[in-house]
Amino acid sequence: MNDHYYTRDPQSASRPAECEFTYRGTKMVFQTDAGVFSRGEVDTGTRLLLEALPEEMRGDILDLGCGWGVIGISVARTWPETRVTLADVNNRALQLSRENAERNRVKVICAESDGMAAFEGQAFDAVITNPPIRAGKQVIYKMFADAAACLKPDGALYLVIRKQQGAESCIRYLQTICASVEKLDKSGGFWVIRAKR
Repeated sequence: MNDHYYTRDPQSASRPAECEFTYRGTKMVFQTDAGVFSRGEVDTGTRLLLEALPEEMRGDILDLGCGWGVIGISVARTWPETRVTLADVNNRALQLSRENAERNRVKVICAESDGMAAFEGQAFDAVITNPPIRAGKQVIYKMFADAAACLKPDGALYLVIRKQQGAESCIRYLQTICASVEKLDKSGGFWVIRAKR
């Protein structure tokens, strides 16, 4: 049976694949691999999520469930004054994130974390996530709740979810834990959502 990307130590054979991605005028190159989400390309949901981010990002930013690092590294390249942390439960993903940060000349922190477990007591100006839907609603809703609890007073949680994978019920849940929930984009079957405390 194949393991999926929400796995601490993927058993799937390594199959490296390089991809290029241009974000807000800056071209970057990334190494991807099997056993990590979206091998060989930046998926549509992640592209839409990055495009929907505000014109300016500041402060402490967390890329939660970072995979091979495209969100956090794109933020760090675009807004170099931010302090970006990339977090994932998947050790192969974290190693790729470290290598990709070095390759794209950004300084980030890479942290092994099952959801928000490693960040108790820390506060972020933004948490950005393309959540691991295959891990199940119980897992991702806990990620959202824990992330919201770690936001600074004016902080925001940014996430993307397919409409057919529960975007509407996700918004209803977020409205029970956040003061402000809004759709930033609805394209190609994906919803980009911002939730504020």
